[in-house]
Amino acid sequence: MELVTKYHGVREYSDDDVIVFKKGLPGFTELKKFIIFPLESNEVFSILYSIENIEVGLVMVSPYTVNRDYEFKIPDAFVLELEIDKPEEVLVLTTVTLSSSIENMTTNLKAPIIINIKEKLGQQLILDNDKYKIKEPLFNDISEGKSSTNISSGHIL
Repeated sequence: MELVTKYHGVREYSDDDVIVFKKGLPGFTELKKFIIFPLESNEVFSILYSIENIEVGLVMVSPYTVNRDYEFKIPDAFVLELEIDKPEEVLVLTTVTLSSSIENMTTNLKAPIIINIKEKLGQQLILDNDKYKIKEPLFNDISEGKSSTNISSGHIL
């Protein structure tokens, strides 16, 4: 099938690529079906794109590229709802807030999106702790003229 996106051209996908969010996502509860594809020429970012509304595409990043020590427990209710049998089936992503100024780009480590890549089921989890921020900076030290960043080649579960 083809999806004509607003900013990323035509994307080919099959039914096997569709991830179902039974409860939708906060702010998009009416949208249930999404696909993920990498951002062109940038392996760090991907796009979670609605196949039901071509206006909706969320930039995503693995939280482990921002914070190598990122960890949390997936509640048992989520494990059941997402039909997770093994940790290898889990993909964890966080949404990115873009800005015209690179030092203002952030990611939401407080509310990761959990995807069972085997069953193609997803849900956003709001973490009940203050360890992680809603607006965690993606890049450090840019305003001071340094080139180091939080983003590394990292890994995705």
